[in-house]
Amino acid sequence: MYMRTLLLTVAAGAVPALATVPSLNVPACPSKGTIQYSKSVPNLTAFPLTQVDLCYDNQAIRINFTAFQETNFYYNSSLKTNDPIYEYEVMEAFIYKGTNDPKTYLEFEVAPNNVTFNAFIYNPSKVRATGAPFDTFFIQTPVFDGLTAKTTLNKPKKTWVSSVRVPLGLFDVDDGQAKGTQWRMNFFRTVVDPKTFPKQLLGAWSPPDAPSFHKTPFFGNINFV
Repeated sequence: MYMRTLLLTVAAGAVPALATVPSLNVPACPSKGTIQYSKSVPNLTAFPLTQVDLCYDNQAIRINFTAFQETNFYYNSSLKTNDPIYEYEVMEAFIYKGTNDPKTYLEFEVAPNNVTFNAFIYNPSKVRATGAPFDTFFIQTPVFDGLTAKTTLNKPKKTWVSSVRVPLGLFDVDDGQAKGTQWRMNFFRTVVDPKTFPKQLLGAWSPPDAPSFHKTPFFGNINFV
């Protein structure tokens, strides 16, 4: 999260005027809405195929991340919950309930060894502008709160999959009341080769126009149907 955004310049602080973003209708479980992406951030060059399957139940958003064409499975085994796992390989979801470009949103990350990063981000400039406030409010006990992940690696097939549960209560949605709600979300993946660390290849469902994931005008539109 932090290292990636150090690449921003002052000029990148402007909010994009009319970002065109994708949309997805998400059904109740067990049906799923599916997205795939294979473009890098910000150059839109080839990126390893990544898939995200989404649905919701009475109490949670269910997210299934699948990383294809994985060759490194690179993580730091010394890092624990809410440590900077984003410096290595992760899959990420940025989530906000509402339709505007958010200033505050959940950042969830999971590494190939199932370690997670869980925090609400305060980003009032919406683009992490230089000199603007930017703060991180960690979820200290994610598993106890019901924010969980289960990750499986398949190195022969060059894939890893994380099944994630995000409680609706984190967004003040009461049990059984998710249908009809509208959301802004984006999904990201980092690819890191240990031979070239800390250099990263970044990919996104809705690619921002700079090498930062914290540009909320680029969040896609999600409708729970």
